Amino acid sequence: MGTCSVVIVSYRTGPVLIDSLRAALDQEAVDTVVLVDNGNAAETRRAIDTLAAADGRLKVIRGHGNVGFARGCNIGVKAGTGSHILLLNPDCVLRPGVVTRGLQVLAGNAEASALTVRIENTDGTEQRGGRRNLMTPWTCLVEQFRLDRLMPNHPHFQRLNLNETEPLTEITPVECISGAFMLMPRAVYDRVGGMDEDYFLHVEDVDLCFRIQETGGSILFVPDVSVTHVKGTSRVFPLVVEWHKSVSVSKYFNKHFRPQYPDLALRLISLAIFLRLAVRAVPLTFSWLAERFGAAPAPTKR
Repeated sequence: MGTCSVVIVSYRTGPVLIDSLRAALDQEAVDTVVLVDNGNAAETRRAIDTLAAADGRLKVIRGHGNVGFARGCNIGVKAGTGSHILLLNPDCVLRPGVVTRGLQVLAGNAEASALTVRIENTDGTEQRGGRRNLMTPWTCLVEQFRLDRLMPNHPHFQRLNLNETEPLTEITPVECISGAFMLMPRAVYDRVGGMDEDYFLHVEDVDLCFRIQETGGSILFVPDVSVTHVKGTSRVFPLVVEWHKSVSVSKYFNKHFRPQYPDLALRLISLAIFLRLAVRAVPLTFSWLAERFGAAPAPTKR
């Protein structure tokens, strides 16, 4: 079955990071937890160091600055020692036995390259983005404008995100999973070249799934075990996050869809992405200011 190294990349995460680290260290099959600290508050760093002093399996890598999520993952994977790698978000808390169950599923499905489990919100509902169809310009259009309602059973009108579809009760192949919880053999990660460091934040997990599919690998969704993804704990200004997301989506389309789409179409897609960001900038800023200073939040367009 092998062992697992958990890789967590953290930047200004907050106290939930300690819960995430403790839950990872409590997993029986985990031989190492590698924290790539891209920058955290002094109080959080002290709590991390206390935990590392108490458990030698926790490796903390610092001093490189905020190098982004993709590069951080690659740094962490190199420092891990397990036969398998679990990429885990710093605000994601593992339930008991999750890693062991994941390794058992991979051992019993030799054709599988990676898997995820049910990723839940704090209220127990399935989180958006945990299982998805592969992101293409068309699936994003269907998702954005809910074109699936026109022809709900047509294979070309399927949504990008699948959390609102019928809940799965059996292990099922999916096209794309989230970097919040992504378990795979180290050999698979190395074979596809790890995370593409051209992405600073967001979409690097989608890109990795795309390359796994390109090499003939399959990805599984395991519904009988789950993790809690807290979200909303980052101290980063949300417009900065949305900017990086927009840049990454544009890079992803240009990288993977240039043969299928003419340059003009890709430029128009990129323009639409950044126009959407511009429209969202004001409500995002007001919501962040309202939360920070205790006023009533402004409505956010989605």
